[in-house]
Amino acid sequence: MLGPPVKLRDAFTGEGQEAVMKKGTRWGRFGLSAALAVIVGGVAATAQTPVKDPAHGVWTLNVAKSTFSPGPAPKSGTVRIEAAGPLARKVSVEGVGPDGAAVKWGYSGNVDGKDIPITGTNPDAEAVSIKRVARRVVETTFKRGGKVTVVNTSTVSPDGKTLTVVTAGTSAGGEKVANTQVFDRKE
Repeated sequence: MLGPPVKLRDAFTGEGQEAVMKKGTRWGRFGLSAALAVIVGGVAATAQTPVKDPAHGVWTLNVAKSTFSPGPAPKSGTVRIEAAGPLARKVSVEGVGPDGAAVKWGYSGNVDGKDIPITGTNPDAEAVSIKRVARRVVETTFKRGGKVTVVNTSTVSPDGKTLTVVTAGTSAGGEKVANTQVFDRKE
């Protein structure tokens, strides 16, 4: 059988249990508030800190592994994707088209679904919008004259060595487009 309740005393201050609990509660609330402030501050800082996009780098078109409908395939292509701010990316495309003509175009803007002007010569678009679908997947929608022409779904492989771009839509010239472009990481 248990005996009567024992009054506890703090070993350092000699205060009774009630005083110690009051102090503990006060510090407990402060500690919780401090912890929440650190967590919220950390989340806010993380939201502002750019996370390395798995697609950042230089990618070379692997023509042999790619399919183009309608063809013919380009002779070569290189895509450079880099950070342009905490939630933005800069994309530069260079290559040689099927007819031997140089191709050079790009864009820079936020990954927020809003239209961004394209610089250089892209026959299918004068604007693009970027939307992140998943950590390794980005969807870019190309437009000419305010109308959607093609949509690219770009996926970086789990090992980070391959970028696959699936293109679907209708070119500015009215042809149905169904391409799968495979890029190998160069750097």
